[in-house]
Amino acid sequence: MKKLILSILILTGGAMSAQENPNYWQQHVDYKMDIDMNVNNFQYTGSQELKYTNNSPDTLKKVFYHLFFNAFQPGSDMDMRLQDIADPDGRMVNNLGTKEEPKYQSRISILKPNEIGYLRVESLDQDGKKVEYKEEGTILKVSLAEPIAPGKSTTFKMKFKGQVPVQIRRSGRNNADGVALSMTQWYPKLAEYDFEGWHADPYIAREFFGVWGDFDVNISIDKKYILGGTGVLQNADEIGYGYEKKGTKVKRAKGDKLTWNFKAEKVHDFAWAADPEYIHDSMKTESGVTLHFLYKNDPKVKENWKKIQPETAKLLAFYNEHIGEYPWKQYSVIQGGDGGMEYANCTLITGGENYDGLLGTTAHEFAHSWFQQLLGTNESQHPWMDEGFTSYISTQAEQSLEGKNSENPYKGSYRTYNYLAQSGKEQALSTHGDRYEYNMAYSIASYVKGSVFLSQLGYIIGKENLQQTLHSYYDEWKFKHPSPNDFIRVAEKVSGAELNWYLNDWVNTTNTIDYAVKNISEENNATTATLERVGIMPMPLDVTVSYTDGTSENIYIPLSMMQWEKPAAEGMERTVEKDWSWAQRNYDLKLNKPKSEISKIEIDAAGFMADVDRSNNIFPAAAAE
Repeated sequence: MKKLILSILILTGGAMSAQENPNYWQQHVDYKMDIDMNVNNFQYTGSQELKYTNNSPDTLKKVFYHLFFNAFQPGSDMDMRLQDIADPDGRMVNNLGTKEEPKYQSRISILKPNEIGYLRVESLDQDGKKVEYKEEGTILKVSLAEPIAPGKSTTFKMKFKGQVPVQIRRSGRNNADGVALSMTQWYPKLAEYDFEGWHADPYIAREFFGVWGDFDVNISIDKKYILGGTGVLQNADEIGYGYEKKGTKVKRAKGDKLTWNFKAEKVHDFAWAADPEYIHDSMKTESGVTLHFLYKNDPKVKENWKKIQPETAKLLAFYNEHIGEYPWKQYSVIQGGDGGMEYANCTLITGGENYDGLLGTTAHEFAHSWFQQLLGTNESQHPWMDEGFTSYISTQAEQSLEGKNSENPYKGSYRTYNYLAQSGKEQALSTHGDRYEYNMAYSIASYVKGSVFLSQLGYIIGKENLQQTLHSYYDEWKFKHPSPNDFIRVAEKVSGAELNWYLNDWVNTTNTIDYAVKNISEENNATTATLERVGIMPMPLDVTVSYTDGTSENIYIPLSMMQWEKPAAEGMERTVEKDWSWAQRNYDLKLNKPKSEISKIEIDAAGFMADVDRSNNIFPAAAAE
């Protein structure tokens, strides 16, 4: 590990980091909130003090807040989108028709007044002065009393109230597992402002983008309820429920409620869940991080929730080694929400009756702590950088836990991507998360094509360079908001290759990769294999030639626009041929053997190139059958 880090430092020593770049900036927030929850009607009141620091070069005359719970009302943008999209998220609709002829009903459209969600701001001032504000769906637009100059801070004080919706998506009350409260996207959250301007996106379907900062949150709730979530509980010895130090006699305040005080540093969201039947287990890991597990006292799931606890510690160790050290003091795996969803210092996961499903979801959601909670990409604009990178590394982590060492654990991802590419429904990865015409296309693009982006990058620059790239990406961009170009620049610095072509074709277009062995000819006991670029997207090629005497030859054909050659894998002998220019559709590969002595020629035998038609990768064609 020490040698690897030293290599990274040498390779990137002359490059300017994000921290050193005078043009890079990001905003900062500090939240203080006091929340009073009524568990009988699922309504709550809150006060919020928000210190906002403008690190931008711009003078701000307005700000925006997200009011996410307003999405869960009939007629909202989220409701209308569910009624409009051809294949809506199945968790958010009822199918009144058949599987063959579905007729979808938005679950939001039928919510009653006491079932909807809402967030309503009752008062707001800036540095003691009242401000004008207007609620527009899930966005609050605020006209400032005084502009915020570059480098200056201001303090907003707000009173608000909310109602927790019937659980439909991510947030809500009384979910399918019977968890009382899944409190995510629950508070007025300041929108992000960056080099692209304000990101005041309405909450329609997808995920989130937030400002880094510190949170100090007091939650008053019925004392029978047990909580878990973002941050570290500050008054554990007054709360108990397994948070107190061993041997401590818990002294709870009198009355019907307890006030839980959580603090979190350097996060861009705050989430929590609560239920009176939670079992709370915790364990201290070798790295010093405390893992918390909160789950229902249900005999159908208890054993599996116990079983994943040591495995979660192994996941933490794996991600620490293969990405970078987890910097916070705790992480909580909590039963709640729907499916699985990542938040700062925690995840909410449903179910647990299926152990493999529970472990797989935990592996994926925990990995989001690096690819999203530490490397805070704009998930609305670049969901593939979050979901895809997370899918890539969690696949490796699960393989490690299972003791597997597959040469290509991503074969299923390549097949699924190929299905999308051939479906006629694919949209470019650069598509905003809310703008996908098909939910299926969004899911495959973000999770699968985003994962293939990394595994295929390993094919392009070599696995060791890819691993070094992930470490350098973490070191340079943790606690920041990297863009796609920021990542590819790290890969270029680590490897030495020019890679803008890869980012452009794979992310900004739906161009496909298709290379073929077009023709074989022989002259003077030598063979010429004519290769063809059938698809638009270029690639360097690994070609394997097998001979009738049982030997084989590895051949590497560089791509001219990379201005670089991939290093050979450790222990591999290979021949490097002349570069192939993208504009040249055909390429003649000379082999100093007669055709009769060649048993097979194959492009990308390992299958790490996302070639949409592998049937033409092999000569003779029968070898592909």
